[in-house]
Amino acid sequence: MRGGLTRRMVVASGLLALVIATAFAVLLSAVSELRTLESRARASEEVLVVANRLERLVVDLETGQRGFVITGQDRFLQPWREAQVALPAQASNLEQLVADNPQQRARAQRISQAITSYVQDYSIPLVRRARKDPRAARSVAATDEGGRRTDAIRTEFDQFVTTERGLAAERQERSDVDAGRAVMAAATGLAGSILLIVLFAGYLTRAIVKPIRAVAAMAGRLAGGDLSVRVPERGVAEIGILERSFNTMAESLQQSRRELAASRTRIVAAGDLARRRIERNLHDGIQQRLVSLVLDLRSTEAAMPPQLPELRAQIAEVADNLTGSLEELRQISRGIHPAVLSDGGLSPAIKALARRSAVPVQLDLDVQRRLPEPIEVAAYYVVSEALANTAKHARASIAHVELRAADGRLQLLVSDDGVGGASNDDGSGLVGLTDRVEALGGTILVDSPLGKGTRLEVDLPIDLGRDTST
Repeated sequence: MRGGLTRRMVVASGLLALVIATAFAVLLSAVSELRTLESRARASEEVLVVANRLERLVVDLETGQRGFVITGQDRFLQPWREAQVALPAQASNLEQLVADNPQQRARAQRISQAITSYVQDYSIPLVRRARKDPRAARSVAATDEGGRRTDAIRTEFDQFVTTERGLAAERQERSDVDAGRAVMAAATGLAGSILLIVLFAGYLTRAIVKPIRAVAAMAGRLAGGDLSVRVPERGVAEIGILERSFNTMAESLQQSRRELAASRTRIVAAGDLARRRIERNLHDGIQQRLVSLVLDLRSTEAAMPPQLPELRAQIAEVADNLTGSLEELRQISRGIHPAVLSDGGLSPAIKALARRSAVPVQLDLDVQRRLPEPIEVAAYYVVSEALANTAKHARASIAHVELRAADGRLQLLVSDDGVGGASNDDGSGLVGLTDRVEALGGTILVDSPLGKGTRLEVDLPIDLGRDTST
């Protein structure tokens, strides 16, 4: 799948990792540079300490020899001797510390050579001369040469220290720059990471979380029976496939419901047609033959001679039994499909039901026209079954039937003041009524609390041509 979620996640994660890695690389580089500069700064401090110590030894050397030349006392030679012993090691140490800097190393070598020359060529001979001829050691020539040599050494020291301090200042400046760069890198990396994380979270929310929530909400509405719900197909990659799959599934379920509703409607219509055909066949066939037989028997009974009273009584009994059977057949025929419903419509048929009901019925009928036959049949059987259940189980004193046809809907209400407790889960005829009503796209509601009577509400669409699948 080109541009799939996995690829997008890998790219986004790679960008985030790249930004973070770059920021840390710059930060680590800056930290390493800072450590190097810090090490060099410590080295510069040590160089300055050693240079200062070496210069102090030269001062001690000069002070000792001068005191001895002036006073002739050997006690002044003690620091002089100690300075001679320490000078070579300190000079060598100074050269090693600046070995990585050719300019400073050259100055350190010149300082070392100048100090060695001062000691070998001037200081030691001066002390020897002072032992032999103190006056000659204190001459102007000797003093001037000593001053010149000392000034040269101090000049070298000053240049060396000035240069080393300049290097230290330069390193400190570079250290400050690197520290600022490290801080900038850390801040940039942190800001970039936060920005990418926010963008990544926003992308995940827009591309995954919101579509998934929309699909979850759609699934909930589908589970609740709303098959008309759809989600916009704006998702990418697998999310888009998921949205399209859910919409396809909803469309398939909706089409299946339409086909099921149409099938149930056809089954109900076929059943009604079959009952009407049976009722017509009974009325036009066997009922007419039975009526003819009853008339023939009555004629035969009237023609029997008086001397045969027993035979006449038998014929009369047969005619009475046949008349009773004919009446029972008419009752069965009316139960199969009432002729009054086909001939007069819903209101007269319900009035006929009310007249035959064992429980008094109050009627409130407001239907001004004939309705589609399936609607009239369904409403008729609802009233018939409700009144039959009231008479058999409700122990009610009165029943009410209200019928309204308005705004393309038929509203039917059947209620009583009986004991209640009715349910369409107890195997009663309410199950069949529910199937019939729902097959026509209607709804049926039974409210029957114990001791508070039963209330049956039915809502049917009058226009069966509209889509009743949703």
